[in-house]
Amino acid sequence: MAETRLIQSRYRLLDLIGRGGMGEVWRARDESLGRQVAVKCLKPLGPHHDQSFTRVLRERFRREARVAAALQHRGVTVVHDFGESEGVLYLVMELLEGRNLSQLLEDNKQHPLPVADVVDIADQVSGALAYTHQQGIVHRDLKPANIMRLADGTVKICDFGIARLGHDIGFTARLTGTGIAMGTPHYMSPEQISGAQVDQRSDLYSFGCVLYEIATGAPPFDLDDAWAILVGHRDTPPEPPRHHRAELPEYFERIILDLLAKEPERRPQDARELGRRIGTGRTTPVYVPTVVSPAIDRPADERRMLEPSTRAPAPSSSREPRLPSWTRGMTTGHKATGAGLGGAPPDAAAGLTGEWTARPATSAPEAPEHVERPTPSPELLTTLTGRHNAGLSLGRLGRWTEAGEVHRAVAAEREHVLGPDHPDTLASRYEVGFTLSRTGRAAEALREYTRVAGGRERALGPDHPDTLAARQEMAYVLGQLGRHFEAHQAYTAVLAARERVMGPDHPDTLRCRHNLAFNLSRLGRLEDSYRMASEVAAARTRVLGVNHPDTLVTRYEVAYALGQLGHWPEALGTYREVAEARAQALGPDHPDTLSARYEVGISLGRLGRSAQALELYRDLIDDRTRVHGPAHPETLRARHGLGVNLGRMGRWEEALAESRDVWAIRERVLGPDHPDTLVSRREVAVGLGWLGRWSDALTEYRGVATARERVLGADHPDALASRNDEAHCLEQLGRGQEAVELYRRVAALRQQRAARGD
Repeated sequence: MAETRLIQSRYRLLDLIGRGGMGEVWRARDESLGRQVAVKCLKPLGPHHDQSFTRVLRERFRREARVAAALQHRGVTVVHDFGESEGVLYLVMELLEGRNLSQLLEDNKQHPLPVADVVDIADQVSGALAYTHQQGIVHRDLKPANIMRLADGTVKICDFGIARLGHDIGFTARLTGTGIAMGTPHYMSPEQISGAQVDQRSDLYSFGCVLYEIATGAPPFDLDDAWAILVGHRDTPPEPPRHHRAELPEYFERIILDLLAKEPERRPQDARELGRRIGTGRTTPVYVPTVVSPAIDRPADERRMLEPSTRAPAPSSSREPRLPSWTRGMTTGHKATGAGLGGAPPDAAAGLTGEWTARPATSAPEAPEHVERPTPSPELLTTLTGRHNAGLSLGRLGRWTEAGEVHRAVAAEREHVLGPDHPDTLASRYEVGFTLSRTGRAAEALREYTRVAGGRERALGPDHPDTLAARQEMAYVLGQLGRHFEAHQAYTAVLAARERVMGPDHPDTLRCRHNLAFNLSRLGRLEDSYRMASEVAAARTRVLGVNHPDTLVTRYEVAYALGQLGHWPEALGTYREVAEARAQALGPDHPDTLSARYEVGISLGRLGRSAQALELYRDLIDDRTRVHGPAHPETLRARHGLGVNLGRMGRWEEALAESRDVWAIRERVLGPDHPDTLVSRREVAVGLGWLGRWSDALTEYRGVATARERVLGADHPDALASRNDEAHCLEQLGRGQEAVELYRRVAALRQQRAARGD
C-alpha cells in the first residue's frame, strides 16, 4: 500500500489533508466511480495492545462505521465505505470543501462570528442533531472542530461514532502539562465529567458550549487550568453571553444558557425543541450589526473570571478563579481547535504511505546522588496535599481511574520539587499503584510498588511501617498475577518484620497474616490456610470485636477453607453467621452481606439442599437486581447459581433456559472469552447433555475448550478440564476412538505441566 498508495484496489490516495490524534485524512480518488472522496485512516494500535483487544477494536470500528454509514441527512457527513487494509482501519467519506468552526474562529482572529451566521449554524446543527438523536445515536464529542461549514453555507457534523473509538483506545485523550489525561474539557457536560450515563441532552450541553464560543469568541469556561474548567462545568453558572457581546439577541442568549444548565432535565429535552425555539426567535425582527463589537476586542487574560458561587466579577486585585486548591497548577493543553490538521504534531505518524512513528523517547542524564533543589513554597506544598487528598476521595467513591490520574500528576510534581525518594512523592506513587491494582492492571501496579518499596527502604529503612506496607502490596499484586509462590515468600518476609516491629496482635500484622492465609489456600495448602485463618479470626475477635468488618472478612475466609476441605456443614454455619453479622453491622444491602448470602447458597447446594438454595438464590437475585441492576456481574453470578441448582433438582429445561440467558448477558457485558461467560457456556453444554442433545453439547464444550486454550494456554487446568468434557461427549456419541485420542492428549499435557512443577 505504501508503494501503490491504493487501498483495496479502489481508493487512490492523492494528498494529505490533515493529521491528528486518531490518524490521518487523505484526499483520494474513487477509481470505481471516478469521484473524489476523503479517506480517514485510523492510527494502528501499538504493541502494548493484546490481540483480544485488537479484535474488540476492529469489531467496534465496524459497528460504529455501519452506524455512521446509515445516517442520511444533509447536516451529517456521508460515510461511503469502510474497511481494513494492511492492518489500518479506514473510512471513506464525502469530501467536504469548507472550514470547521474552530478554523473559522481562527481565521477571524478568535473574534466571534457574525450573529446571523451564529444563528444559522445553530438552526442547521439542531436539525442534524434532531435527526441523529431520533435514530438513538449520541455524538458524545461535539466541539467546533467537529462541525464544518461548507462554501455554500451548509453546516455538517463530522465523526459520529468514530470519536468514541478514539476515546476507548486512548487516541483522543490529551496529556496536560501535569500528565493528566483529560481530553479537551471545554465542551464536556457535567454528567460526562462525573462518569454518569449520557444521552442526547449531553450533546445539547456540548452544543451550548460551541454556540457560546462562536457567539462570544471564547468557551464558557475559558480558564488556564483543566481542573478549573471541569469544576466550572460542574459548579459555576456561565456568565451570560450578552455580557461579552451586547448585540446578541436576548432570545438567543436564553437558549444558550438553557443548553448550559447543569442538570440535564433543565435543558431543552431534545433538539427538535431547540430548533423550534431558534425558528421562533428568528421570526422576531432584531437589529443585527455586521461588524464585531469592539467591546470584546481585548486580550484574553483581561476577561473576567468567576467564583463558583456567583456571577459577579472577581476583585481586580486577583485574576485567578477562587476554585478548590487541588485544581491549581494544572493546564489544559491546546483546545480542540483542529489546528493540528495544518501540520503534524510531534507524535504524528506518516500513515499509509510510510512508517508510523511515535514521539522519540528522550533520555535524561543520570541524576547525581544529591541534587540541590530550591525550597518549594508552603503554598505549593499545601496545594499538592489538597490534590493528593482529592485523589483519595475519588478512590473512596470507587472512581479509581480518575483517582489514578490525579495521583500520577501529583507524584510527578512532587518528584520534581521534592525528589524521587521524598516520603510525600512515595506516598503519591503508592496511591498510583493502589489505583492500578484496583483497575486490573496488576503488572503495572507491581512495578510501581517495587519502586516505592525501594525508595522507602532507602529513605526510611527496611522495617519502617510504610516500607512494609509497600512490600505487602507487592505480595498482593503478585497474587493477582497468579504468582502465588512469590506472593507467599513476600508475605512471609513482611509478616516476620511486622511481628518483630509491631507485635503479633497489631492490626497491620493481623492483616498480613490474613492475606498469607488466603494465599495459602490458592497454593493448595488448605489445612495450613484453615489453621492460620482460624488463628487470625480469634485474634481479631479479641482485638477488634466479633462483629468488626475485619473479623468478619477472616471468618469468611475460614468458611471458604472449610468448604475447600469438604466440611460443608461447618462452612454453611460459618457463612450464615457472617451474613447475619454483616447485615447488622453493614446493612442488608451491603455488597459484603450479599456476598456472604451467595456463599450460603453455594454451601446449601453442595449439601444437596437445592430446594433451599433455590429459594435463597431467588431472593438474592431480587436484591442484587434492586441494588446493582440486572446485568451486574454479581446479579448474574446469583442467576448462575440458580440455574445450577435447577439442574441438580432435575429441572433441566428450566436450567438450560436460565443458563442460556445468563450466557447471553455475560457475553454482551463481559465479552465472549471472559471466564464467567465461559462458565455459563459450559453450563449450557451440561444441560444439553442431560437432555440427550449430545451433538449440540459437543459444539458448546468444544467452543469453551478452544476459548480457554486461546486465553489461558493449552495446558491450563481449566482448558484441560474442558477437553475432558469434550472427550466425554464424544464417548456419548459413540466416537470412542476420538475420545481416547483426546484423553491421551490431555494426559500428556498434564504430565508436562507436572514435570515443570506448575
